[in-house]
Amino acid sequence: MMAKLHVGEKMPAFTFQTESQSGLTTESVLREGRTVFWVLRYIGCTTCRYDVHQIAAHYDEFLKRGTQVYVVMQSDPAVVREDLKDSPLPYHIICDQDQVIYRTLEIPATATKEERMPTSPEDIAKLEAKRQKVKEAGFVHGKYEGNEQQLPAMFVVDPDGSVVYAHYAKNSIDMPTVEEMLRILDELA
Repeated sequence: MMAKLHVGEKMPAFTFQTESQSGLTTESVLREGRTVFWVLRYIGCTTCRYDVHQIAAHYDEFLKRGTQVYVVMQSDPAVVREDLKDSPLPYHIICDQDQVIYRTLEIPATATKEERMPTSPEDIAKLEAKRQKVKEAGFVHGKYEGNEQQLPAMFVVDPDGSVVYAHYAKNSIDMPTVEEMLRILDELA
């Protein structure tokens, strides 16, 4: 077991599977440029599903910044393939059903839904705005998988495995949006 990952540390070596490939390693996917590991809950979660499609809609912007994205989810590869069969992604989802990455990087889950929800007026407003966007986009809840109270996290890693950005969410909405993440990448450049 590791501790939380901080800027300047190395991303641990994981062997993982995506929705379409198995036996991949952290080292094999790091390349010239940067890699964002965007850790969410599971593909059936409506806000996670929204995020997955927002990343896809802006993926050219990540590529222009020399950055690739891997979304980490607690989902079964077959569930991800089924969910995305009509809207394939330009990137891959790491399927961590056993939550090895979550545990290794100490990405916490809360004990209750109430603990996972935001409490500050700003975060509550941010959550309500996102819920409205999710609803307008027509996303509905899919299959439940993994730990429902899992908190998100995000890591930006250089090709040598060095972490240049690390964020552990304090609640379900405490994550950069796609647009904010693109600005963060610009600042890191």
